[in-house]
Amino acid sequence: MPETVAADLSRVTESLQMLAPRWNVWVLMTLAEQPLRYSDIKTRLPWLVDGQLHPKLRKLIDAGMVERAALDRRNVLYGLSARGKAVLPVLPELAHWARTHLEKHTVLDAVTGQRVPKAVPQAQDIEDTLTLLAPRHATAILWTLQARGASSAKAIAASVMPDSSLSVIYQPLKRLAEDGLITRDRYRDGHVELTAAGRNLAPVYRALSAWAAGRPLAEAGDHPVWGPAPAPSPVTTAGPGVWLTTQPRHPAPAPRPTQTVWKPGDLFSHTPPARPITPAPAGGRTR
Repeated sequence: MPETVAADLSRVTESLQMLAPRWNVWVLMTLAEQPLRYSDIKTRLPWLVDGQLHPKLRKLIDAGMVERAALDRRNVLYGLSARGKAVLPVLPELAHWARTHLEKHTVLDAVTGQRVPKAVPQAQDIEDTLTLLAPRHATAILWTLQARGASSAKAIAASVMPDSSLSVIYQPLKRLAEDGLITRDRYRDGHVELTAAGRNLAPVYRALSAWAAGRPLAEAGDHPVWGPAPAPSPVTTAGPGVWLTTQPRHPAPAPRPTQTVWKPGDLFSHTPPARPITPAPAGGRTR
């Protein structure tokens, strides 16, 4: 892997580790519109007790994503730093991939009598995508397969973990297969390749690469591994929704829909997609 690509991969992996911890995205989205007092954040995220919320804010401050401003003894505000604000345009790509490729439980529609995907907040969609990409070696394996095409476990291990035993590569490969991101190459025994869902991570990784390097999203166009960005098209704006906990998901490839303009506040709500989502193959990972 060229040094510039390896450096890019390292930055993206580090960025995923910053974003992926449980509830980090929810906190960032809560602060997206304006700085808030601690009590206001607690009101908006009532399930996070002091023992969870305070350490979460402290770690986000240490990561340079959130700033704490003490206006006076009783007036302390928490708000996004410049780096925290810069990640906001990246988050819709993560949410979009989850909506397109991860199945939801279905519920009975009271009006039509048909089963429809259960609504999931966009913050949850983002977190679900991060959960798949953040595990150790996951992103490095995906980048290697995107760059090399179908490869053997030995070749992947030599690229991703050259100083480790070959046996170490099998667990992350198994996890990625269960998540529906890689599959066996039907033509080459012992080789694996990206699935459609894995290949469609291109916009996600292009956006993360730009943010990790401190570049605006507008410069996320051409990537040495994940290729050029397609011509701009309008982003889907999520309609009113409800706060929900994690929903069981199965990777399920689907076409990328037309998109419309996104607003920060929209990330907390999501209406079920109008299109049906293709059922995932048996054995897909459930969340």
